[in-house]
Amino acid sequence: MGQFGIQPISVTVGNLAMQSPQHEPAGAPIARLAFRPFFLLAPLFSVLAMVVWFAFWHGDILLRPHGGLMWWHQHEMIFGFGAPVAVGFLLTAAQNWTGQPSLRGAPLLGLVGVWLLARLLIAFPMGLPPLLLLVIDLAFLPLAALALGRMVVAVRQWRNLVFVPILLLLAVANLAMHLGVMRGQLPPIREGGYLGVLLIATLMVLLGGRVIPFFTSRKLGRPKPADWPLLARLALWSIYAVVLLQLAVLLGAELPRGLQGWVMLVAAAANAVRLARWGGLGTLHEPLLWGLHLSYAFIVVGLVMWALAQTGVFRVELALHALAIGGIASMMLAMMARVSLGHTGREIRTLPGIGVGLGLMFAGALLRSPILAMFPQITHWTYNLSILFWCIAYLIFLFHYTVPLLTTRADGKDG
Repeated sequence: MGQFGIQPISVTVGNLAMQSPQHEPAGAPIARLAFRPFFLLAPLFSVLAMVVWFAFWHGDILLRPHGGLMWWHQHEMIFGFGAPVAVGFLLTAAQNWTGQPSLRGAPLLGLVGVWLLARLLIAFPMGLPPLLLLVIDLAFLPLAALALGRMVVAVRQWRNLVFVPILLLLAVANLAMHLGVMRGQLPPIREGGYLGVLLIATLMVLLGGRVIPFFTSRKLGRPKPADWPLLARLALWSIYAVVLLQLAVLLGAELPRGLQGWVMLVAAAANAVRLARWGGLGTLHEPLLWGLHLSYAFIVVGLVMWALAQTGVFRVELALHALAIGGIASMMLAMMARVSLGHTGREIRTLPGIGVGLGLMFAGALLRSPILAMFPQITHWTYNLSILFWCIAYLIFLFHYTVPLLTTRADGKDG
């Protein structure tokens, strides 16, 4: 595996770069583990969606999707891009955590087919009943949660069961956005979208907290920082609290003024201290590592901005994009670039242009969020550049990784 090789550890996501439980290689490579189809199709879909969105901002309507283009952009970047990447991570990692076989072959392709059919029908509804679109789109996350839960429960690995309710709550957020369109109500769309972003950010906190210190200590050749259990619990439970408060808002609860903002600040502070202990300054020469550290930092930035937005300083939408671009999409890019090499039997190293791609993602996040908050008069330019930067970054990923994701492992093993 080279200098980024990961040694077996029992139940952490660091196992993403381990060997999977061994089977005789069989069937098409794309159907051997969940990371393969989802790491290929979700980034490709995101680029196509961003092209449509770019055209929309220039007055060209390339698509007339269900819900309209504004709803489609919000919904599809969460459930068409973020959710399948997360599912690809989790179903791949769970095989290593549990030793249980993950989805493969026809069942995996069936899950991919459900996701893909929903993308096609939402983009081209062809007059189909909105309830049918809802049912098809809603099926993906519960099915993924069922597959994940089966592996975790089989070995009673309760620590990793937390990912199942997160996926089910993502389905609730998806349901809310669909019902908002069907009923012509903005609040379920807005609050459901907010919940979706916060849930995927929570997944990034959970996964990042496991892999970032591990990967960093391996690269720097020093022991992983000693755990501070109270800090870890505060970092996780505070962001769980943010999610639960957002769920309460979605369900129509009246929260005390400022409560959610204060909880966000606690979550931001705890995760900032946690990040500071992981030695990120020692990774500046390695994009696959500094990309993870900086994306985790953007989750902190997004939470702080969201808390400020609740005081009326600027729109919540700006904080949302700090989380979505700088925190979620950038961490996914760094992790997919790393996991895809390890799980296809290749040396884990930064391929040419991946550092540039990560830099563009962070530049897009800065433009679309903090800079736009300070200089709202440059909205048109920040929108255009952030879209272009996203497309370039993920096209670089697809250029390098399409062939490895579609072909057998370089070492001849299964997976």
